[in-house]
Amino acid sequence: MNKRTGIIAFLLLLISVGGSWWYTAHKTKPEDQYKFETVEQGKLLQTVSANGTLNPVSLVNIGTQVSGTVIQLKADFNDHVQKGQVLALLDPSLFDAQIAQSRANVANATASVTLALANEKRSRDLFNHAYLSRQDYDTSVQSLASAKASLALAKAQLLKDQTNKNYSVITSPVSGVIIDRQIDVGQTVAASFQTPTLFKIAKDLRKMQIDANFAEADIGKIQVGQQVTFNVDAFPEKAFKGSVKQIRMNATTTANVVTYDIVVAVENPDEMLLPGMTAYVTVIEDTRENALLIPNAALRFHPTPKDEDGKSNIPKKSSTQTHNAHTGKVYCLRNAQVTKIPLSLGISDGKYTEMTKGELKVGDQLIVSEKNPKKSKHEAGGKSKSSMKMF
Repeated sequence: MNKRTGIIAFLLLLISVGGSWWYTAHKTKPEDQYKFETVEQGKLLQTVSANGTLNPVSLVNIGTQVSGTVIQLKADFNDHVQKGQVLALLDPSLFDAQIAQSRANVANATASVTLALANEKRSRDLFNHAYLSRQDYDTSVQSLASAKASLALAKAQLLKDQTNKNYSVITSPVSGVIIDRQIDVGQTVAASFQTPTLFKIAKDLRKMQIDANFAEADIGKIQVGQQVTFNVDAFPEKAFKGSVKQIRMNATTTANVVTYDIVVAVENPDEMLLPGMTAYVTVIEDTRENALLIPNAALRFHPTPKDEDGKSNIPKKSSTQTHNAHTGKVYCLRNAQVTKIPLSLGISDGKYTEMTKGELKVGDQLIVSEKNPKKSKHEAGGKSKSSMKMF
């Protein structure tokens, strides 16, 4: 009997030791259950982004005040031109004919003035000797004044015709680069109700600007003078810099989305950037040096209820602390338990967030996700009843 009891006790001990060994060998360690990221220290930039278009700071549209046929072009795309340089010539034939007619009118009016002067002199002499009435003398004076007025009108018309001929010579009002030409030789331009555009000249391509549309949700974070970085498709690996020059108040609404035009000043000394390029603009709202960087994935992680110990090693905030602080929480392993760590947070770049207060240090491992997320009851139960075969 004693021998049988000893054997049973030995078997029970063996089963207990074996079971303990099996449980220990197959138990999932917390370190193997979660994915971690490390708290780091470094520079953090909070930014807001939008697309925009590169434009010259000063773009001059060259038009014409007179109608005519283009007979000669003296400038083309990409030409560097100086102020006063001739760009194109319109046919002057009609203007020459009008000038000739106006000169004839001036000559006729001059002859009329000469005759009116002689008549006025004779009338004055006769009036002084009482051989002419006051009414007849006044008539001669009025005729002289009318002849002088007609002469002045003819001279003004001649000046206008000469000016119109001068307008047939299209010159550049500024020094710059021609970025667009909209006329060809033989084309007729008509300056009737709207002045046609013949050339577009960028005054200085070494200074450009970006017109970018930012959503109204971001406009309050942008200030004049803030630093800007941007990229263009032509040079994808090169980062360009600029600064916010102007925040235009004229809002644009498209599909119920309100945007504002932000003007970014850009230096372009080597003229690499060209008008019309699409710029991917990033405005630097705030900067932190040597900030403690909390991965945003850790701020989004929420453990299952039984994994969390329900306790925090951070004391509750006192009533004297501000209530509008940006707060959050992360989870890490403390004594093999998932422990919640409350934090006060600062700026964020979308991947990392600055920790302004909290019991974390560089090198701490934060839980960002589970390696094998637990299945829901529906998934754990296998196929649903509706998916079972019916015989």
